[in-house]
Amino acid sequence: MSGEVRAEAARRRTFAVISHPDAGKSTLTEALALHAAAIERAGAVHGKAGRRGVTSDWMDMERSRGISITSSVLRFEYGGALLNLLDTPGHADFSEDTYRVLAAVDGAIMLLDSAKGLEAQTLKLFDVCRHRKIPVITFVNKWDRPGREPLELLDEVEQRIGLRPAPLNWPVGVAGDFRGLIDRDAGSYVRFRRTPGGATRAVAEPVPADRAAAEEGDAWTTAAEELALLDEIGATLDMDAFAAGTCTPVLFGAALPNFGVEALLDTVRRLAPAPGPRADERGVDRPVEAPFAGQVFKVQAGMDRAHRDRLAFVRVCSGRFERGMTLTHAATGRPLTTKHAQTVFGRDRSTVDAAYPGDVIGLPNAAGVKVGDTLYAKGPVVFPPIPAFAPEHFMVARVDDNGRAKQFRRGIDQLDNEGVVQVLRSDLRGDGAPVLAAVGPLQFEVVTARMADEFGAPVNLTRLDYTTARLTDKESAPALAAQRGVEVFTRDLDGALVAVFPDKWRIRAIERDKPDLTLIPMLAAGLPD
Repeated sequence: MSGEVRAEAARRRTFAVISHPDAGKSTLTEALALHAAAIERAGAVHGKAGRRGVTSDWMDMERSRGISITSSVLRFEYGGALLNLLDTPGHADFSEDTYRVLAAVDGAIMLLDSAKGLEAQTLKLFDVCRHRKIPVITFVNKWDRPGREPLELLDEVEQRIGLRPAPLNWPVGVAGDFRGLIDRDAGSYVRFRRTPGGATRAVAEPVPADRAAAEEGDAWTTAAEELALLDEIGATLDMDAFAAGTCTPVLFGAALPNFGVEALLDTVRRLAPAPGPRADERGVDRPVEAPFAGQVFKVQAGMDRAHRDRLAFVRVCSGRFERGMTLTHAATGRPLTTKHAQTVFGRDRSTVDAAYPGDVIGLPNAAGVKVGDTLYAKGPVVFPPIPAFAPEHFMVARVDDNGRAKQFRRGIDQLDNEGVVQVLRSDLRGDGAPVLAAVGPLQFEVVTARMADEFGAPVNLTRLDYTTARLTDKESAPALAAQRGVEVFTRDLDGALVAVFPDKWRIRAIERDKPDLTLIPMLAAGLPD
């Protein structure tokens, strides 16, 4: 059994795509699935306008705004490898969901817009990857549109985030005049021709170098000179440095017309790390062949109106999972049955009979299971919790119709368990007026939409003039609550005491005047503390 588990783990690649909004992340996700023959036409995962197929952007808000609000999982085979692609929200307001996804992957694709380069949200997410020691592959997207010089983009990556770039291919033609790609190792050249709307795979034509030099003219000459410079400065891939997070393989392409996507897939298959040992909360590495253990990184309800249930997404960390096995919920010690375990592709589901390290399984209606919880089969194990972010926006929630109070409580509890918002309560405000705490204001729009649509309990939200929070303890809570402009709440998710403040200056004044009080910083949005 242990040999089987090691072999299955070795062929898995579990990775996320991270980017700034509008860099083309959802389009790239589509293109990767298309080139792996997991879908027949682009649009089958995200339901883009004018394209056909199922959609994982299941909320009206996602469709109307054209943004991904929640993460999704795509599992497909490619070249003998089994790829688990975890799609993530790009918008900063949902960075907490992205952070949870990054707790479940072994590698990441950092997507850059060829015209904009490194942007604020990309920088934050890369810092999370660095903090979690996640190797990063860089894909420079939108080379079919006007943009910056390729050498300038490489220099920005090295100067701003300290990653030594190692291009694996090189574009022929400046950004906006994309002719094709030269493979640096093989020296081969592939020219691309787009298909209508980019809905199917682009036509890739191998062209001999002598013919390419004649037909591409100055664009070929410029690319050859740039490649010679890269060779001269030693911009080649060091696998040890890649694994250590100090070097990044770089590829160029354009996701919308599907240029260069196959090369990216091949790179993920060849270079992205397979699942390895994971440290438990004591810091002891748990080998992949140990008995089954997994960690919940996402809980989601309402993904599909045909499945009115709540799905817990579990990253398999060790051992072989078999449908029907009884697991132990580490937080409570209670048994958990798995006879309805599923695998997920976007919002589509199918029964899963077995899974191995790196895989993601869905457990419907797993009672009491929350984000960060550990599940195991034999021998207790607990993985480190996934921390909640420090909220910066606060709203009091009240139900519109008191006759819907039961549905209101159920909906608020569900959104709390999913991590859509943090739910804070106090005796002063009462159970009917919980405070919702969020990283960004778009989270409140999700709450409003889902409370009305899924739970039939429309809510009124009233803004509170707080901008930051700290964790505290029972001894300090009364003194903090007595301070001007400060409230102390109990967080539903874990029972932690949370003090909220109008601004950071108020915190500093209290720390200066009452240094004995406990004020513990929380994880900043998208950044390791």
